[in-house]
This record gives sequence, structure tokens and C-alpha cells, in this order.
Amino acid sequence: MQSSKDAIYSKPQKVDAFSFDQSVAEVFPDMIQRSVPGYNTIVDTIGQISAQFAQPNTSIYDLGCSLGAASLSASKYIQAKNCKIIAVDNSEAMAKRCELHVQAFKANTPITVICNDIQNIDINEASVVIMNFTLQFIDPQLRDAIIQKIYNGLKPGGILILSEKLSHSTQKGNELLIDLHHEFKRRNGYSELEISQKRTALEDVMRIESFEQHKSRITAAGFDDLVHWFTCFNFSSMVAIKS
Repeated sequence: MQSSKDAIYSKPQKVDAFSFDQSVAEVFPDMIQRSVPGYNTIVDTIGQISAQFAQPNTSIYDLGCSLGAASLSASKYIQAKNCKIIAVDNSEAMAKRCELHVQAFKANTPITVICNDIQNIDINEASVVIMNFTLQFIDPQLRDAIIQKIYNGLKPGGILILSEKLSHSTQKGNELLIDLHHEFKRRNGYSELEISQKRTALEDVMRIESFEQHKSRITAAGFDDLVHWFTCFNFSSMVAIKS
């Protein structure tokens, strides 16, 4: 399915809070490629890591699946027998478009797309749970319970793959990472107006945390190891392992 070019914030406008609505769903592949450094590497490696840890007769959950990139990557690589991928997103526009993507790709491991809030989803018999830039959009007060639910629903040897935009512990360091990210967006064709208006739209919607905060939460839930496997500017991905 062809993606349109992201021009949502290209004209001066009253900026509302960012939401994953129809307009975003239509341009999402272009938006994410031009906004998240290393996105292709992250998605492809999520598939490889999922294949390494997927256990036969288990479920793989992709929570906040957007258009299904991580689900499709996992499906392509997973060799374990009798696995199924459950892709969940609370945006109807995203879930509908994800369904079309999944149907078009004829995945090796079957993918079921569900439009629902992550809080309403039970995690059962899971060997892999993916949250690829999802937790940062969830109310911080709900995050501990969600990570705990994931840990409880994972089988021994199971993993959580967590990608997040991170804050840095010092103001100067944080400003450097923000500047580098904004320059990345400029080099991908975004104007100063687009960068500014998008930042305003995300202000109260995407609440990011430091690596230390994520590690503390993951450790408290019971995970034994946290492998910080990818970082580019303020974007990171990590794997939490349940022994």
C-alpha cells in the first residue's frame, strides 16, 4: 500500500494534541522514516531477536503495532512451530490499515490484528512481547502495571523488546540530543515550522523517561537482565529477559 508524504504540519495552524488518526495513518511510513533515526534497523532487528526467543506453541504480542512493521518483521524471521502473532493498536485507523498490510504480505507466522487498548489485553503463553515506541504514549501512572502484566504473561525464557525515545539525565546532554534529532529531521526535509508544530502537538501526549527509569521499572517487575542493544541520538531499543 502506497504511503503519502507527511505534510501534516507544513502549514501554520492551531496545533491540537497529536493522535494516531486517519491523517497520520495515511502518511505514517513516511513520517516514521523521516522522524526516527535507525528505524529500519530497529524493525529488522526486532524480527531477528523475536526469532531467537520465540518458543514453539506460544504467542508473540506486538502492543501498539501501528501499521504492523514489527509484526511483519517477526513473522518473516520466526521459525518456531505453531506460533501466532497478536498485533494490538487502539487506533481504529491504524488497525484497519495494519490489517490491509498483513493481508498483502502473506506472513509465515499468522498475524491477528486487534483494535483495543493495551490495558484490556491479557498476555497469555507469550514468549515475545514487542512495544516499539508505544510505552511513551501511555499515561506514566499506568506503565508499571502494564510492564508487570507483560512479565507475568511471559513464559520462562521470554522477552520484552522495548523501544523508546529517552530523556538524558543532564540538561546540556538532553539539549544536545534534541538538537541532533532536529537536524536529522531537517536533513529529511522537514521545515522549522513542521518541527516546531509537531513538537507542540506531542508535548502532552508523548511523555518520555530516562533509561534509568525504564531499567528500574523493568527490574521491579522481575526481569533478570536488560540489554540496551540500540541507540541513535535519543532513540533506543532494549531487550528485557525473563529467566
